[in-house]
Amino acid sequence: MVDIDKLIDSIDVDNLVIPFGRIKHIRSTTITAIGLEVAIGDIVKIESEQHLYTVLGMVATIDATDFTIVPFSFIDGFRIHDKVYLQKEGLSVKTGYGLLGRVVNALGEPIDNKGRIEDIEESSAINKVSMPALERGIIDERFSTGVKAVDSMLTSGKGQKVGIFAGSGVGKSTLMGMIVKGCQAQIKVVALIGERGREIPEFIHYNLNDDLENTIIIAATSDESALMRKYGAFTAMAIAEFFRDKGHDVLLMMDSVTRFAMAQREIGLSTGEPPVSRGYPPSVFALLPQLMERAGNNAKGSITA
Repeated sequence: MVDIDKLIDSIDVDNLVIPFGRIKHIRSTTITAIGLEVAIGDIVKIESEQHLYTVLGMVATIDATDFTIVPFSFIDGFRIHDKVYLQKEGLSVKTGYGLLGRVVNALGEPIDNKGRIEDIEESSAINKVSMPALERGIIDERFSTGVKAVDSMLTSGKGQKVGIFAGSGVGKSTLMGMIVKGCQAQIKVVALIGERGREIPEFIHYNLNDDLENTIIIAATSDESALMRKYGAFTAMAIAEFFRDKGHDVLLMMDSVTRFAMAQREIGLSTGEPPVSRGYPPSVFALLPQLMERAGNNAKGSITA
């Protein structure tokens, strides 16, 4: 016989009714909705009743009666009154040694036609605060890039952050490939943010010689939404932090910080922020250190960026 009391106790009372909001207004890059209690940075699911698919979005601004969502993909097919659900678990990426040798998108999903990613150990939050200043290790150990000109004249240390600046077509990607192939880091994480689609396989083939051993590529191409390009960088950092906390020395390379800033500029301008410096809204200058300061040394390992 069925134990009615045990069955009743197993019911999750908090989830008997799933709250949802409704789309109130749709712009070219943002959606305004009502009917949910949300916070800045919350992740929501937007459901198209006509086309029966959902996309993720991030809450960017909140007013007294409504809130603005920036979607992770394009908003074609959505209509007024479509439903919006709050995703309670937030935004995370699955991390583990199965990521080595793979190419993933900004959400950590494989895009290299090699099947699902195995050997996943945990889900890591994409948005984190950086480690406290007094928990950072001193940069006192040499980091070998494998490029003699850099190692002899511009010596780097484990946990250091280094910028590579040059005009287009003079060899930044070539230098990146040389460092990835020749450096002493045990794990290499490469974020390609805002690149043209054809440049991803070209970078892997010409600059890395199709060798992705101990290397992870995170790709968010220029045709993807600004939010995907923004979070591609944060996903790469979250993956690098996972391996650092496992005791590895990690190399994190991002091409490029400029396109990361441009993605946040698109988001900021679309939500009504004023352009204050060279067309960049204030959120860009707040966001850059939130990403950069997550690199560095701790008691377990290092991220050299």
